[in-house]
Amino acid sequence: MNIVIILVITNFLKTLFFILVIWYGIKLFTKYIVPKMLHRTVKNMQSRVEDQFRQHQRPGRPEGDVTIEKNPNQSRNNNPKGEYVDFEEVD
Repeated sequence: MNIVIILVITNFLKTLFFILVIWYGIKLFTKYIVPKMLHRTVKNMQSRVEDQFRQHQRPGRPEGDVTIEKNPNQSRNNNPKGEYVDFEEVD
């Protein structure tokens, strides 16, 4: 009977020890490693956005230069009178 009690207490303490090790492992992981991973992820995302921004800028144009770009797929209105606009009378 005494050996059974000793085994139960030993297994309980072993289980308690593993629970505490896992608990503190998770605490340390979330305190030190997760912020570094998030910082690295945010830095990578920021650099990607900056690269995309640079790609969309058009180099070589001086500031204030005006250009008109037309869409070649845009259909032209061939009506000689122009486009009809319906106006409302204002009292």
